[in-house]
Amino acid sequence: MTDSLGVNRRAWDERAPVHAASADYGFDEFIREPEHLSGVVRFDVPLLGDIRGQRGVHLQCHIGTDTVSLARLGARMTGLDFSSASIEQARHLAESCGTAVDFVEAEVYQAPEVLAAGSFDLVYTGIGALCWLPSIARWAEVVARLLAPGGRLFLREGHPMLWAVDEAVSTERLVIGYPYFETAEPIVFDEPGTYVETDAVLEHTVSHSWNHGLGEIVSALLANGLAITGLVEHRSLPWNPLPEGQMAKDDDGEWHLVSHPERLPLTYTLQAVRE
Repeated sequence: MTDSLGVNRRAWDERAPVHAASADYGFDEFIREPEHLSGVVRFDVPLLGDIRGQRGVHLQCHIGTDTVSLARLGARMTGLDFSSASIEQARHLAESCGTAVDFVEAEVYQAPEVLAAGSFDLVYTGIGALCWLPSIARWAEVVARLLAPGGRLFLREGHPMLWAVDEAVSTERLVIGYPYFETAEPIVFDEPGTYVETDAVLEHTVSHSWNHGLGEIVSALLANGLAITGLVEHRSLPWNPLPEGQMAKDDDGEWHLVSHPERLPLTYTLQAVRE
């Protein structure tokens, strides 16, 4: 099998400076406004609750906007990502904001070896992260090893039903074109652009991803000694994943299906505690 890790790392290394320069991630707004939070974390706050004083780690933190946001909510944050270019941008953001965050370059599955295993009150994983991991069972083991007893996992992710929809089919019908369950081989995409507005021409256009069914995720966490404490499915997400005209953006920056939004869960928030 092709080196999926290398393929994806090259793609994210190339995209990190492009994302950091885009208005979508809002580096300037973070630097200008000390209380500014990312749209992702603003959405999370009602379920996330008070995290002041907690020691948290953000897995797959990319360029650090959500990590800095969590630190602004009072947590002592560490961000981890496998892309050196992403970590470079994240450190630049934190330093420019005067926010104390420790950013570490490593693969997710290496996290317990490079971080203080068993010492975190909060493991946070944001949208668009799990799809880059080939094994959800290994991810759940990492989460369990990182958390202190009584520590909490907070995960908001794209729903596996959304990931299974073929977004290239331009119709009001929702067509299932990709696996819902985890597969041994990756789903290979070759896409010229990225999800932010940019004029940059990208060289590394191929990516490898995997879907993980909701039952697979829950079962993996249970198998590693975590108790599920919350599971909420949402009808919105912070980007437009479908052809033009099918989605509408609300005042909070979240996108919804225009027609019959009850048809499809778009994201979910899952919380679990290490027993």
